Amino acid sequence: MQGDLLKEFKQFLESEEAKKINTLYFTNFSDLNLVKRGKVRDIYEVDGNLLIVSTDRISAFDVILPTPVPLKGMVLNMLSYFWFKKMKDTVKNALITADVDEYPSVCKKYKDQLLFRSVLVKKANVYKVECIVRGYLAGSGYEEYQKSKTVCGISLPEGLKMSSKLPEPIFTPSTKEDVGHDQNITLEEAEKVVGSIIHKIKEKSIELFKKGSEFLETKGIILADTKLEFGYTNEEELLLIDEVLTPDSSRFWFKELYKEGEPQESYDKQFVRDYLKTLKWNKTYPGPDLPKEIVDKTSERYVKIAKLIMY
Repeated sequence: MQGDLLKEFKQFLESEEAKKINTLYFTNFSDLNLVKRGKVRDIYEVDGNLLIVSTDRISAFDVILPTPVPLKGMVLNMLSYFWFKKMKDTVKNALITADVDEYPSVCKKYKDQLLFRSVLVKKANVYKVECIVRGYLAGSGYEEYQKSKTVCGISLPEGLKMSSKLPEPIFTPSTKEDVGHDQNITLEEAEKVVGSIIHKIKEKSIELFKKGSEFLETKGIILADTKLEFGYTNEEELLLIDEVLTPDSSRFWFKELYKEGEPQESYDKQFVRDYLKTLKWNKTYPGPDLPKEIVDKTSERYVKIAKLIMY
């Protein structure tokens, strides 16, 4: 059935049901072992594997906002499922199945909450670095470049502007903080955290970025940058985990609207960040409520990018 999940999800997105669906802010599966409640995902351990549920929570500046975004969790989950399948020959991943009918029986009573928004994956040890690949100059990378002509210690040519395409994609890791903001680090600093495996992680991260970029170009989408995560079940096997090329982990721009030297129309979480920057909010908990207009536009953007990429 897994081959049909993407088709079923498309049919769902185009149905009236999708317009009426309730948001899911958090799960409460009392007879399952809750391992972690992250910014977006609730993670349960089931029969030695992990059940990862993508909720409709949205975070910005490392703060979970109080307002859920309809369909967001489903889009994140199904996009990652799409990319896991597409990228499996580039690097192995932790995916077992996204078909609720193939989950352990204890999960099936929650099918209404799990459908399209969950995956069953191998339980993996996580490498404690965020693996960021940048193909364009944006965000904190652009801010650093303005000061030093470098990004995470990597020297870049003179004369680059906001949103300039880089000569080659660059690997710019960061720390993976449980509390507070992740911090950009150099490759050498990342090696101190995870060891020499970082060089293989760098190689695979850039390979995944290039493969994703080439595919997205055919859809009229620019992949400006993305964040990946890796783990292992044994130290010989590198596994792609978490999420892949989603609006939460990537900057997506439209080729037809792209203009070097300017901020770009963004079809990702940047839309919410930009709204929040207009408020008198100190970027600490609790976050502000999002108005309905921003929620609706955000949901529309997530759904639009999902349809463009997957279909």
